[in-house]
Amino acid sequence: MTQPALRQSVGSPFTRILAVGAARGDLVVTNDDIAGPIDSSDEWIRQRTGVITRTRASQTLSAADLATAAATEAITKAGISPSEVGAVIIATISNTVQTPSMAALVADRIGATPAAAYDISAACAGFCYGIAQADALVRSGAARYVVVVGAEKLSDIAKPTDRTISFLLGDGAGAVVIGPADEPGISSTVWGSDGGKWDSVGMDRPLREAFDDPEGEYPTLRQDGQTVFRWAVWEMAKVAQQALDDAGITSSDLAAFIPHQANMRIINEFAKQLAVPESVVIARDIETTGNTSAASVPLAMHRVLEEHPELSGGYALIIGFGAGLVYAAQIVRLP
Repeated sequence: MTQPALRQSVGSPFTRILAVGAARGDLVVTNDDIAGPIDSSDEWIRQRTGVITRTRASQTLSAADLATAAATEAITKAGISPSEVGAVIIATISNTVQTPSMAALVADRIGATPAAAYDISAACAGFCYGIAQADALVRSGAARYVVVVGAEKLSDIAKPTDRTISFLLGDGAGAVVIGPADEPGISSTVWGSDGGKWDSVGMDRPLREAFDDPEGEYPTLRQDGQTVFRWAVWEMAKVAQQALDDAGITSSDLAAFIPHQANMRIINEFAKQLAVPESVVIARDIETTGNTSAASVPLAMHRVLEEHPELSGGYALIIGFGAGLVYAAQIVRLP
């Protein structure tokens, strides 16, 4: 019996980022504001992390609110209608509920219904994971335009007395629109994981334990700083270099280097190991935004373009890495 051939969608051979949007928390929190509970100081925090201030969201402002604002800006700048969006992907670890997804809510808010919508739980690598998936969706024909958002309200899961990570954390959302292009605008993704270090950064206890706790304390973030620092500095520089090699370019061909804003010392060591020339703009958004996990790369990209609009059309190396441990890197053409 002869079977009819299945129809399979075919999309654009190439993709690129069309526009970027951003929304930061509405509160500026200084090092002095948070140093007391961790028995620290402004000087210590600056020297260890490079953070001078961080943006956090007030109690009534949710991660979904930030995501909606960032996505709306990106769609407007891209010059498309929300109804043309075929998928909304949100990378987040701070959705207020286990289910349903933040993406479904945001898709409705921005007018993209009935677009496919789902969340990615890949921590600080989540946005770059989303870029890889959006690139594949557009090239396969599953969607013509995809909105990718990194959105976090980490202040909801930061313990004021935690000395391992909480003083780093900020709130915000960054979003991009990915669509068809006439030439390659997103390189192949170098990504992976190392579950052997699964417990080196993440929540301090399972939800089940929190449910059984008579105090009702919610799980909060913590990390083994030395393990994460060593892994990020030595292993992620190799991943970044592989992304350059796979794309067929060198660091001297870059207009910008936009790594996850984890720690200023990590960013500076990356640049050194990759031999990034002085002509390349290096994103250092962590100074005034803090570490915003999945939101950090798009927020840093937005700021780079805001401060250096002449870089539009140039290549940027982006890399995210974090809890899991997971990582992803690409070369993208800046919108």
